[in-house]
Amino acid sequence: MKKGMIKVSVVYPNSAGKTFDMDYYCNKHLPLVGSLLGVSLKGATVEKGIGGGAPGSIAPFAGMGNMYFDSVEEFQNAFGPNAEKIMGDLPNFTNIEPVIQVSEVLV
Repeated sequence: MKKGMIKVSVVYPNSAGKTFDMDYYCNKHLPLVGSLLGVSLKGATVEKGIGGGAPGSIAPFAGMGNMYFDSVEEFQNAFGPNAEKIMGDLPNFTNIEPVIQVSEVLV
């Protein structure tokens, strides 16, 4: 991604009793999000947590999705009208409340 783009990170904190279906997330949720956000979405990545900083520790996040947009306004205009559908799909793959961060790509 290039400098100045907007990155929207959706992270799913990991802890005991939390579930996250990575197969559903990758194969059903992400295509849904992509179809709803359309051409405003310039790219996306998915990460699966496999461990923490200390050997043998659990990953602080079960998963993470990153979406890239040209501007905050493009993100808001694409996500806002579709937020209910996107957020409504969460119970199909997780019982974790996601944390969302909007960042500017610097490098």
